[in-house]
Amino acid sequence: MMPSRRNRLAEEPMTDAPIGVLCLDTSFEKIPGHIRNPATFDFPVVYRVVEGATPQRLVREADPTLLEPFVAAARDLEADGVAGITGACGFLVLFQAELAAAVSVPLWSSSLLQLDLAHRMVGRPVGLLVADEAALTPRHLAAIGAEHVPVRVTGMAGQPEFTEVMLEGRRDALDADRLEREVLDRVDRLAGAHPELGALVIECTDLVPFAHAVQARLGLPVFDIVTLTTMLHATLTRRPYPGA
Repeated sequence: MMPSRRNRLAEEPMTDAPIGVLCLDTSFEKIPGHIRNPATFDFPVVYRVVEGATPQRLVREADPTLLEPFVAAARDLEADGVAGITGACGFLVLFQAELAAAVSVPLWSSSLLQLDLAHRMVGRPVGLLVADEAALTPRHLAAIGAEHVPVRVTGMAGQPEFTEVMLEGRRDALDADRLEREVLDRVDRLAGAHPELGALVIECTDLVPFAHAVQARLGLPVFDIVTLTTMLHATLTRRPYPGA
């Protein structure tokens, strides 16, 4: 019988608690800052790619038949001994409840889980940078009880580099400089149209390598899947304070 999560956390060294990541089926280059680049983190990360889970099926089609293979992948990660699980696509938020219920370790599927937190922290509308603005629906926010959060949304679907490499998978080689320019253009337009923004949440994991440039541009708190994954790991690796 597998030990309970409580017992396992008591028995295992906290500094070695690995985080599992549910991944889409993509082959493009994952640069530092991307959740699927191990150099992004200073703790162990275990990846599980869900075969056939393309951006088209998850982001644009919200294909409900993907739930079962994602549940299976989450259970595989748990069986491999991860201490918690996150996801490599913000649109996984539609499956948050089912995925979390399928495993006994903490599972935070999407950077969108930080929307309510960001809004409560700043008390102002929250910018949301997504892969495809047209694909984001009220269902995605309702899945995590964030439908009340005032969001101002912009998307990357019309940007050539992002569309060719990330959304449509026409090539694997990434022009990072070109993609950064596309990201900053969308952010500039969003901030120009909505100067009342108090924070920004990056839905798309592929854009996190440019979070520092986004923050430099906006001067606001920026949340993404890396901030969420780092927080998850921190909650599972508490240590005694010196002198306590």
